[in-house]
Amino acid sequence: MKLLLLAVGWCLLFVLAWPLALGVLVLWPVLWLVSLPFRLLGVAVDAVFALLKAVLFLPARLLGWRPAPAAAA
Repeated sequence: MKLLLLAVGWCLLFVLAWPLALGVLVLWPVLWLVSLPFRLLGVAVDAVFALLKAVLFLPARLLGWRPAPAAAA
């Protein structure tokens, strides 16, 4: 569904402003390549925070703490 909306939006842009639509079509892979290092940095930061959370909660888990079960609706 997301791909369909993207295609319809690009076709609408092509009808209204075709030079801009062609520019988007050409520059999209370049923008994706530029954003790739930032995505990798985000994954690395998320992993560091997950490790920090695991280290901080380790004593509680060793003492037998378990999260409360979710209440049945």
